[in-house]
Amino acid sequence: MDPFYFLAIATIIAVALKSDSSEGYRILGIFPLHGKSRSIFGEQLMKTFARKGHQVDVISHFPLKEHFPNYTDLSIRGSLPEFTGNFSYDLIENFPIGSMESLMKMTGDSICDLLKHPVINNLIKNPPKNPPYDLVIVEYFSAQCYFAFGRHLKVPMIGVSISVLLEWQNYPLGNPTSSAFVPGGFTDFPSKMNFWQRLKNELLSKIVIYQFNNLASRQKKYVDENFGPGYPSIYELSKEMALVFVNSHYSLNGIRPLTPGVVEIGGIHIQDNQEKLSPELQKWLDESKHGCVYVSFGSMVTLESFPRKTLQAFYAAFKNIAPVRVLMKIVNTDKMPLGLPENVLTHRWLPQIQVLKHKNVKAFVTHGGLMSTLESIYAGVPMIGFPLFGDQFYNLKIYEKKTILVTLDHHNVTEEKFTEALNTILKNPEYRNNMEKISKLYFDRPSTPQETVLFWAEYVIRNKNILKSPAANLAWWQVELLDVYGFILFIALFALYVLFLIIKISFKYIFITLRSDKNAILSKKQK
Repeated sequence: MDPFYFLAIATIIAVALKSDSSEGYRILGIFPLHGKSRSIFGEQLMKTFARKGHQVDVISHFPLKEHFPNYTDLSIRGSLPEFTGNFSYDLIENFPIGSMESLMKMTGDSICDLLKHPVINNLIKNPPKNPPYDLVIVEYFSAQCYFAFGRHLKVPMIGVSISVLLEWQNYPLGNPTSSAFVPGGFTDFPSKMNFWQRLKNELLSKIVIYQFNNLASRQKKYVDENFGPGYPSIYELSKEMALVFVNSHYSLNGIRPLTPGVVEIGGIHIQDNQEKLSPELQKWLDESKHGCVYVSFGSMVTLESFPRKTLQAFYAAFKNIAPVRVLMKIVNTDKMPLGLPENVLTHRWLPQIQVLKHKNVKAFVTHGGLMSTLESIYAGVPMIGFPLFGDQFYNLKIYEKKTILVTLDHHNVTEEKFTEALNTILKNPEYRNNMEKISKLYFDRPSTPQETVLFWAEYVIRNKNILKSPAANLAWWQVELLDVYGFILFIALFALYVLFLIIKISFKYIFITLRSDKNAILSKKQK
């Protein structure tokens, strides 16, 4: 065969290989919070880039158990206690709900202190150069000291919010705040609020923003200690994000005003790889002809640590709905009370998406975490919710309004209340019909969450920080046009004052004129 033919083929292959490698970017993902659910979200997000051929390095407490192409763990495991199947009922009851000071210490200051961890500190002092990073992706919650990485590495930075945008996250992005119809993250108000709810929502929003910014400002010391002097304030660093991905979607979380610099990617963590259930579990679910209720309180909470009275109410309610079966995720079955009903099967770990997708699963009992509820909507399964902390109250309030969920209070759950809730979900077709409608809305989008993430991340790398809203460079009172309204009010008051003076002078002139005329008349009469 002609040697020039082989040469041509070799040249084409070499060019193709070079082209592929040149299109791949190097991306640093930073997920320093030590909650398993947050790590799962970050892991799936970064795997999306790795599948596309980008080289990703990921800082987290939960390194992968198996090798994944183009994915490198920068593990900080062991630096903080992991919240994985060990979040007990007592911890939940003492969780700092409503205490911004405690929240910031737990999820802000202690996380910023990890900047001195050898893995992270070495990355700060010796960033890779062959190739260097093209993009930084960092979790956008309360450890805002990590925003210094964008400036330090001289690359664009994308924030990732694992919940809907919270009150303090809007202003640095120049994103509109709308307390009139967007409930705050620390409330359970509906989007359609009455006057008093709107008043409370606005006041709470401003208080939360003030508290957060005041407490976050002290994270500057961690930036100075680890990155060196010369960096701006924490608030100014938070304004340097080129884009923010938000784990929400309007079909679930309602309509919110978002600038082009805020992109919804709700469901990005759902990577349906068609994983198969174990043969035993597959057989058990297939034989659940009367239906099955799936029970899981996420990757952190241990249901077996709940009060015995609560678990006994669960047992009694499950027994009442037999022959419907119940599948429960329980980390340590030895800690469960005796007397588990015959229609209940427990497992230490379950592939949640595959379980929810099974045709015989008719209801999902959940704590209301956003990721779990998104998976339930993905599979079209209505829910019973027991909110415990954080955004779970807000999430379940939204779903309850959409009639796809029944909410119960774990503090006073009884056999009767839980049985009624289970029967409502299992027997009232309205809940499943509504869930199917919302599931269709969730899927009806121009691109998948994975495709959306890839496009916008690559867009930021190509075009840098051009999506930033001009409002981010204005003070809050300028954004709210308080200076404009103040000027208008000043002009109006000044005009009224001038008018008052004119009227006063006019009346004075008329009075003087009338008095002069009167005096003149009297003078003539006297003559």
